[in-house]
Amino acid sequence: MDNKNFAIGVLSTTAVILFVGLTVIQTRPATVLADGMTVRGGDYEMTVGALDDVDEELVYVLDSVQQRMIAYRFNSTTDRIEIVAGLDLAEIRAKSQPKSRPAPPARNRRRTP
Repeated sequence: MDNKNFAIGVLSTTAVILFVGLTVIQTRPATVLADGMTVRGGDYEMTVGALDDVDEELVYVLDSVQQRMIAYRFNSTTDRIEIVAGLDLAEIRAKSQPKSRPAPPARNRRRTP
């Protein structure tokens, strides 16, 4: 076997391995990623997020008129959509605002001539 035939054999084998690898990668279904998507419609805004500790993805629905947010998740065991939490955003905003402090008393200062 001469060097020319050996090189052709090695290159042909490498091409077949790469072709099989490319075929395997292309035939697998693509992973669906929905992180960071936000949609607005009227008074509502929907976005998605994930809880990494329990490997769960949630859909958050914000109602700007009612100042409420509700988080939903899909339960794959029962094939149902469940409410995870509902929050009153107006109440949260009110609690996060610093309480107003009374103005300090005015000091009577006399001018000295």
